[in-house]
Amino acid sequence: MANETIAILGGTGDLGTGLAIRWSKAGHKIVIGSRTLEKAQSAVEALQKISPDTPADAMENKDAAAAGDIVVLTVPAAHQLSTLEYVREELSGKILIDVTVPLVPPKVGTVQLPPEGSAGKRAQDLLGEDVMVVTAFQNIAAHLLQEDVAIECDVLIAGNKKAARDKVMELVEQAGMTGWHAGPIENSAAAEALTSILIQINRKHDISHSGIKIVGQADH
Repeated sequence: MANETIAILGGTGDLGTGLAIRWSKAGHKIVIGSRTLEKAQSAVEALQKISPDTPADAMENKDAAAAGDIVVLTVPAAHQLSTLEYVREELSGKILIDVTVPLVPPKVGTVQLPPEGSAGKRAQDLLGEDVMVVTAFQNIAAHLLQEDVAIECDVLIAGNKKAARDKVMELVEQAGMTGWHAGPIENSAAAEALTSILIQINRKHDISHSGIKIVGQADH
């Protein structure tokens, strides 16, 4: 169901901006969060230059997390834990969609998962069972979300609660993509690792926007 408030923390980048545009078109209210209100306001101004028909409110991260029915984390991997620690209380009882990919420059084309096994597992461990962490969108070419184009890449959705994964599946579809249940949060490691592999494919085969597509036949 649309008409929910989606708070995008770190909504200043291409991914957060693109998701804001697509979810706003689906009928959701968008809140852009950043470390300061001024940065959030600048992000909303930049968003409206790209998509004048996308209304959004600007808030500091803690206020944004409190306002959101669903919260989305789109900050760089280096700021994942500090941001989540800061908004931890505001996330209680909510779904957190974490799109973090643990890329480690300069070797972004090499899989380098954290000691916890994945960024998604790291978030769930930090926040505890009061927060339903679901990972998604790690393999999407972010700037394509800002354009009125079909996105062929499928989305792997990992999380410990099936109901939470179902909800994120709806949001993936509302953003114009196909989602697939990928199992518990530990399985986020596969989608996170795939990003480095896709980077290598883009480089070695001189293509752009490589992605994954799940194929198979329905059992009857």
